[in-house]
Amino acid sequence: MATQLFDLTGKIALVSGASRGIGEEIAKLLAEQGAHVIVSSRKIDDCSAVAEGIRQAGGSAEAFACNVGNMEQIAQLFAHIQKTHGKLDICVNNAATNPYFGHVLDTDLGAYNKTVEVNIRGYFFMSIEAGKLMRDHGGGAIVNTASVNALQPGPMQGIYSITKAAVVNMTKVFAKECAPFGIRCNALLPGLTKTKFAGALFSNDDIYKIAVQGIPMGRHAEPSEMAGTVLYLVSDASSYTTGECIVVDGGMTI
Repeated sequence: MATQLFDLTGKIALVSGASRGIGEEIAKLLAEQGAHVIVSSRKIDDCSAVAEGIRQAGGSAEAFACNVGNMEQIAQLFAHIQKTHGKLDICVNNAATNPYFGHVLDTDLGAYNKTVEVNIRGYFFMSIEAGKLMRDHGGGAIVNTASVNALQPGPMQGIYSITKAAVVNMTKVFAKECAPFGIRCNALLPGLTKTKFAGALFSNDDIYKIAVQGIPMGRHAEPSEMAGTVLYLVSDASSYTTGECIVVDGGMTI
């Protein structure tokens, strides 16, 4: 149910990587506040399940499959948004990949290319297409899901950490250059969050202990804990149109 502070009624929101985990929780919360949510991920069946759950809960949603590592699929997604809705108010770039978990010296070209194509190129061109629609319709909000690994590389997560650091600086570029169009751009840096995506960190007790050591509360987060920050950043309550980028790390703004 929309609140007086966070009312997204009439807003069109696109959430990538929304078939599970953090993206699913973001999609659900935006819909609860009145937005029509385009649930996007690689597999249409998974997207459809989340969209149907939102509709059954009284929200508005549709599913559209898109692999953000595929330029043609990005083009198809935004052609659909333009034709069906004519605008886009919110874009949450949450899809990501981490195909390699191991020592950085053992990273092969395939893992490197896949990580860069999704985590950097995908976010970049998703933001470009979203930004064009927002520019033509009075503004909007873009949020990129980065990671605490952008600030401190995670163990055995070399190329993934590198791409997430790039996402932070990419967000700053878009924030400064798109602010004159009324487009707010921010990055969310989740800490250790229990998702299927981060499964390798939870299946190894030694690595999990190392990851938790640097967390003040000594615990991991749940996906739902990330969604509230995104809601604030895309709502009218957050009126950051000065070209600044808010980076959030477990609730800490830097």
